[in-house]
Amino acid sequence: MNEKWHILYYVDQNGAKPVEGYIKKLSTSERAKTLALIDHLGEKGPNLHRPYADLLEDGIHELRIKLTGTQVRILYFFCYQNIMVLTNVFDKHIDKVPKSEIKLAKKSRADFLERYSEQDIRGLL
Repeated sequence: MNEKWHILYYVDQNGAKPVEGYIKKLSTSERAKTLALIDHLGEKGPNLHRPYADLLEDGIHELRIKLTGTQVRILYFFCYQNIMVLTNVFDKHIDKVPKSEIKLAKKSRADFLERYSEQDIRGLL
């Protein structure tokens, strides 16, 4: 049996947690659905594919969620041995993921990897 992936919520340098904040604002049923899908991602890791997840570009992935008619995307990346970091979230209103959201995920990844070594993260788990 594969080890479950550790899922972290990205925290920016001001202490904001974009994905966690978004989830907290959802209705109870939407929050439950979102957290269940995040948990499923934690079980499958990179083996979770469409329609639930997809690789966008340069190691940035999307978790695909449909909530009450709204397409929601949570962007994330994998790092170290079995860690994934959820960086940003947005309601998707056009066919393609906006480049600005991918750019933000890449910026968040660079910031995260600059601030936290694998040893730092393992100490928090």
